[in-house]
This record gives sequence, structure tokens and C-alpha cells, in this order.
Amino acid sequence: MINTQQLCKFLVKAKKATYASGDAAKKIIESDTSTTLIFEDGNRKYHDNYFGGEPYGGREVVFFKGNPVYIMTYYGWINEKATDFKTIYKTLQEALLLIDQANPYRGPEEYMQWKYMYVNNSVGEVDNFSGEENIMYDGEEVYKAKYMGGLVDQIKENEI
Repeated sequence: MINTQQLCKFLVKAKKATYASGDAAKKIIESDTSTTLIFEDGNRKYHDNYFGGEPYGGREVVFFKGNPVYIMTYYGWINEKATDFKTIYKTLQEALLLIDQANPYRGPEEYMQWKYMYVNNSVGEVDNFSGEENIMYDGEEVYKAKYMGGLVDQIKENEI
């Protein structure tokens, strides 16, 4: 069984070093047109692969000693009435940099930048969770994403 405290600590480190870091993140454009971000630390590897632009969807996987132990899937979009995509996604990246070890899925419960308010609600623990994040501009929703995930491959066939 994976040590969930160590997993949470690793997720925070990996997520801050990848998408949340903005242009500093090394992006690999795959032959299927998806984008992949990778972070490695010792025998742990974080792999974030997504499709889009707008809207977008993807998944994050953590490997320990080459075996998958965690997955999170996500899907998000900007409201069709919104026009300032760049600022909305910049607000999102800034919020994601504030990820904490207690809920290492997306950003904090709330984050305010300019007239943009990021709100994140999740239920569950790192082993099985789901949530939704929103960005509001002057009280009107301009962005939404849903996510879910947890531990994978924790019981081996010969243990059942």
C-alpha cells in the first residue's frame, strides 16, 4: 500500500513544477496532438497528459517504481461569453501554485486576483476524491472544471 502522506507531498511538488509553473514547464507535444508534462523525483514519476485548449481534458498519473499508484482525470472550459482567456488561465495557474498537501488536487478553497475569484470544492481524500473549481469575474462564472481520482492498483490479483 502506498504511503498517502508521501504521495500528497510529491503531488504538491510535481504540480508546482509542471502546469502551474506556466511557461517554465517543459511541454511535450505528442503525435496525437495532446500535451504531456513530466516530473520525476527519485523513484516517483508524475505524468500529466491533456487535450485542448478550449475546452480541455486530461489525466494525471503518479508512478512509483514504474507502477501506477494514483490517477486524476479532469475536464474544464471557459464560459462562451468570456473574452479574456489569457487572464482567466493566468489566474488558474496562480491558484494552482497555491496547492496544499491536505488537498493536493487543484488549488486552494479560494483565491482572489484582480477581479477574478477562484473557488475550489472537493470531497474525499487522496485515495478517492472528486471536486469542481470555478473562476468568477465580478460575480459571474467565467471558468469551470471538474475532476476526480484516487489510488489505483493497490490490491494485487494474488491478494484477492
